[in-house]
Order: sequence, then structure tokens, then C-alpha cells
Amino acid sequence: MRSSVAIVEVSPRDGLQNEAVPVSTPDKLKLIATLITGRLRRIEVTSFVNPRKVPQLADAEQVCAALPSTAGVSWSGLVLNDRGFDRAVAAGLDEVNVVVVCTDTFSQRNQGVSTAGGIEIWNRIAARAREMRIRTTVTLAAAFGCPFEGEVAPTRVRDVLASCLAVAPDEIAFADTIGVGVPPQVDALTAIAADLAPGVALRWHFHNTRNTGYANAWAAVQAAEPGLPVALDASAGGIGGCPFAPNATGNIATADLVEMLERAGVRTGVDVDQLLGLDAWLGERLGKQVPGQLARAGRFAAH
Repeated sequence: MRSSVAIVEVSPRDGLQNEAVPVSTPDKLKLIATLITGRLRRIEVTSFVNPRKVPQLADAEQVCAALPSTAGVSWSGLVLNDRGFDRAVAAGLDEVNVVVVCTDTFSQRNQGVSTAGGIEIWNRIAARAREMRIRTTVTLAAAFGCPFEGEVAPTRVRDVLASCLAVAPDEIAFADTIGVGVPPQVDALTAIAADLAPGVALRWHFHNTRNTGYANAWAAVQAAEPGLPVALDASAGGIGGCPFAPNATGNIATADLVEMLERAGVRTGVDVDQLLGLDAWLGERLGKQVPGQLARAGRFAAH
């Protein structure tokens, strides 16, 4: 069985972006500081999008300017277009995550371009990032299902990924953007990536909308090619959502995911105990109970 998995913390970005209650820049930095204390080493801190459309992340530059110089931590930002990439570069981030949506309807609603247009944007940004030696992730969003077009066939995801490989990414991410995925889909997408892009690291982004997120995460760990790096996105407290997924509960929760993996013998390097207080802290700021369960149930103490 795989001995280790990397965790990519996305609560400052995907966790907060859909929340209606504004979170201040100092509180975002406090969240990030706690994540570092918990030994998270890849953190997606913000998204460089139109602040009128995502007001929660209107302080992207301010957050990035205040990030600590912590050895071993890689700071990432999500970008949707060339303007977003320019802002990420100016902010001095270590890596960028570029989204390509697998269905045309979702892509038009989310980014104002077709899937083909998104692919063109990705390849253009990827070429520039390679010249600048900035690490790149291409995220294939709605790879498991679309709120507008329904099931997304593996052949469709394969075609999108093939077109994205004109400029090879450092990492390929498959996103269950609305939380409809099941483990057999994880197996199918793993096989597609192994066929089209052997040797390229894989990353997975799961939402737990229908309580399949952790099962899918475990399937991704088991399906991963031996020796190939694999990363799982997670969000403190399980916060997060999608504007096109009504009643979504959020991402898989970082502490819950790490507890499962570590008890199964898969190392993550994350200190769960340092993260448990975040659930209550986030709940106070967002005015609701967050979805994460480990902080409520407590860690299991074997006798």
C-alpha cells in the first residue's frame, strides 16, 4: 500500500470563496498561520478572479503580500485567465492552479468561455509559467458530473486532458466540483491519466456533498501508480462549496481526512491536533457549524 500522500490545503481559497459572511484579511492570515503550525506544506491561499464576482477574495494581493517566509511551504493561487495569472506572478506565488471545465455549459457559466476556450487559456498560461519556472497544476473541473449537462463520460474527460497536454503540466488534478463522484470514476480517470500522461503527478479535489468524498479519496490513494506523487485537496473544517451546487456541504475536511489516512498507515506529515481548534474558530466567523466531524467526535485513543 502507498506509504505517503501530500495534502493540499484549500480552505483559504475554495473553503471561503462561496461563503456569504465576509472574512477579514487578518482572520485569513490567522487561518493560514494555524495551517502552517499544523504542518500543511502546500496551501492554496486565494483565487485571482474578478472581485465583483467573488468579493470574499477581493483581498488576494493583500493576503499574498502578508504571507510569511516559511521554509518548505509552497504558496498557490487559482487562476482562470491571463489576467489572473499576471496577478499571481506579481504576488510572488510559487505555483498556479489553472481550471479547465470539462463541460461547455458549466465553463460558460463559470468562466465565460467554452471548454475549448479554457484549454487555449491553459496552454497559453502553462507556456508562460514554464518560462518563469512557476509550478503548474491543470484542474479538470466537473470531471465527475455537471449540474447542467449531467453525467460526464470518461471519454469526454480524456479528450479534454489530451488537449491540455500541448504544454505538459507539473500536475494533473481531477475535480469533483459538485460532489457526485464515486470510486469507480476515480479508477477510470486514474487509468486515463496513466495512459495519456505517464509519470505526471496526480491531484484530486473532492467535495463531500453526497458523503462520497472520503471514499473517493481512499480510492485515489489505492489507484495511484506506485512511485508517482499523489495529492489530495482538503479544507479545514470541511468548509467550501460551489455556486452551481445548491445545498453543497463542502470539501472533505482536512483533519478528518488526515485521521483516516494516518490510521490506515498512510503518512501525510500533518499534525492533526493543531487543526482541531479550527472548526470552532471557523464556525464563529462564518456563523454556522462547519461540516468537519473529527473535532466533535475527537481522535480515537486506542487502549
